[in-house]
Amino acid sequence: MNKLLKFLKTWMLPISITTGILLYLLYRVVGFLHPAGPFLAKTISKLQPTLLFCMLFLSFSKITPKQLRFKKWHVWLLFIQAGLFIGIALLLAALPEFQWKVVIEAAMLCLICPTATAAAVVTDRLGGEMPGLICYLVLINLVVAIVVPIFVPLIHPAAGISFVTASALIIAKVFPTLICPALLAWTIQWISPELNAKIVSYKNAAFNIWAVSLCLAILMTTRAIFNSNTPLTVLCGIAVASLLTCIFQFWAGRKIGTIYNDKITTCQALGQKNTVFAIWMGYTFMDPVSSVAGGFYSIWHNVYNSWQMYRKQQEELIERGETSLGRD
Repeated sequence: MNKLLKFLKTWMLPISITTGILLYLLYRVVGFLHPAGPFLAKTISKLQPTLLFCMLFLSFSKITPKQLRFKKWHVWLLFIQAGLFIGIALLLAALPEFQWKVVIEAAMLCLICPTATAAAVVTDRLGGEMPGLICYLVLINLVVAIVVPIFVPLIHPAAGISFVTASALIIAKVFPTLICPALLAWTIQWISPELNAKIVSYKNAAFNIWAVSLCLAILMTTRAIFNSNTPLTVLCGIAVASLLTCIFQFWAGRKIGTIYNDKITTCQALGQKNTVFAIWMGYTFMDPVSSVAGGFYSIWHNVYNSWQMYRKQQEELIERGETSLGRD
């Protein structure tokens, strides 16, 4: 039993990814499940925000408002995300008939997409500074709410959405999931420190919730890719664009973090994305085909996170004098 638990703990994320893919393939193969498709999709769409809320609530329970301080590396990460997005938007505005425009838009989505709420869980698990990441999480969402409504009309001037309306849509989409868990967690800290201590004592709760959330996210990603009518060449182009932006952002985050001695936090803050938001933003503001990039990015960044988790657990085993996960 101990070996099984160690195996599940080590490979939880790959198992979640594989399970999500297999569940959707099972749904496609088993015909009698098809009538339940709309109900299942609606249920998952309701369940995912709930799981994100719970993850952030558990993360906020571990920190206090005083710990949320501005860091110098925040400026560099904001500059990378906003600067590249603005630069590419201006380039596409100058080249409106560019053949691979939708692929470039997909890359733009991956670059400007805010940090995932689950990044706090991964950062904590890897030994990073969770308060710094959560502070960046709030900052990047504010920047997105300003930058996207200003520069997307340069690419899609017929969108018919004003700056105020677009900003309000983004804020309404993101901030309830950010602010409400914080308010609830900090209220409990203030009213009942004993209850807060009890909540914090469940150390693996947030990670286990994330494993379920990841499974559902991959399931919906697989569904989106299978149901896409996008030509295969464009689909492959979007997959490559999302992979390259994923590699670049994890690399850039780690490089900047090395300067400020906080490479785990910066790496996750820049590389791990709220891909559900990216998909929504693609459908709402840009060419809907570009939204597929969010699904591909979900696969890439979670594969990398799985590897990071495995490496971290191997380091912990070595520190304890163990050389194999199967040791009794």
